[in-house]
Amino acid sequence: MSENQNLLAEQRRSLILDEVRRRGGVRVNELTRKLGVSDMTVRRDLDALARQGVLEKVHGGAVPVVEASTHEPGFEAKSGLEQTAKEDIARAAAGLVTPGSAIALSGGTTTFALAHHLLDVPDLTVVTNSVRVADVFHAAQRTSGPRQGAATVVLTGGVRTPSDSLVGPVADQAIATLHFDLLFLGVHGISPQAGLSTPNLAEAETNRRLVHSARRVVVVADHTKWGVVGLSSFATLEQVDTLVTDAGLPADARAEISDHLRELVVAGDSGPVTDD
Repeated sequence: MSENQNLLAEQRRSLILDEVRRRGGVRVNELTRKLGVSDMTVRRDLDALARQGVLEKVHGGAVPVVEASTHEPGFEAKSGLEQTAKEDIARAAAGLVTPGSAIALSGGTTTFALAHHLLDVPDLTVVTNSVRVADVFHAAQRTSGPRQGAATVVLTGGVRTPSDSLVGPVADQAIATLHFDLLFLGVHGISPQAGLSTPNLAEAETNRRLVHSARRVVVVADHTKWGVVGLSSFATLEQVDTLVTDAGLPADARAEISDHLRELVVAGDSGPVTDD
């Protein structure tokens, strides 16, 4: 079968990773038939995914990496995953923001993508415990200079995590005195039983403070976070007002999530799914 030029490498690798996780392992020859690409292309994709630490190559194929509940990937490792999905989610989430709002963005690669889409929303007050998110706004101001309506950015203090979030007592105390119209929350994992979870105990406590200080909680998470459980839970699904995810989330998961949340927004779909 001829090389399929219509699939970008990122899309192809996302499909491969979904297949590995769903089936518990795949063979190279199965992937070549399914994707319509060469053996060499599949092996290059598996090499790239293995370098990102999301699967393990074995003879003739690949299997998923079994991560401990305490495993916390770094920002760079996570930023290369599900890039298209994160961009779709960020674009949809930005549509929820009203000019002049006080919003909070937690750490994470999806909130980092969202920050770029908020640069042109006027008169925002942005509170974040993410060094990367704060840098997005500061870099824009350095590039374009002072401009009317530019966001006011408040960066909490704290101890830096592998995800470049600031957590711990200093961050917790700062957040406890604030009140947000809207919180955008990135998560390590989301499930009906464990709710929202993270492998970092200190980050879990900081996230609890963020949730408590927000009038509306919006979780931004791609479909690969569904069913993942970290060491520490910090919120139930019932504490979430809206989940913004991507079209890769299976129909059964969408139905299950809708039983717990007020609103499910699937980026790329025609509209939100509300819980009546």
